[in-house]
Amino acid sequence: MSPVPEFALRQVERWCAQKVPERMRDEIRVECKRRGRSLTIVERRAPSPLLGSDWTEQKVAQLRLGEDDVWSVMWADRNGRWRSYPEAPRAAQPVPLLEEIDSNPHGVFWG
Repeated sequence: MSPVPEFALRQVERWCAQKVPERMRDEIRVECKRRGRSLTIVERRAPSPLLGSDWTEQKVAQLRLGEDDVWSVMWADRNGRWRSYPEAPRAAQPVPLLEEIDSNPHGVFWG
């Protein structure tokens, strides 16, 4: 099995970069991490006196490229475990799944 195609990674990275205005990126960032055939989207927050000196990280979603080269989306429960997304959409490209994350109709992606 081949890893995530570069064009798909770039699509997701562009989407992440557009989530936070440039002027706020020293406080909050949305980033993408690639591992095998998965792209994990995380929200990172700057260090604060209450939470310590390291950036904190919250899982938002995971896009998985199946053996059939079709993408699916997962959400992280409160324990950070990946769960199947309700009415799990599947797509040939990541963009429709990113739109689903944006609309968040089930309220599982963004806090």
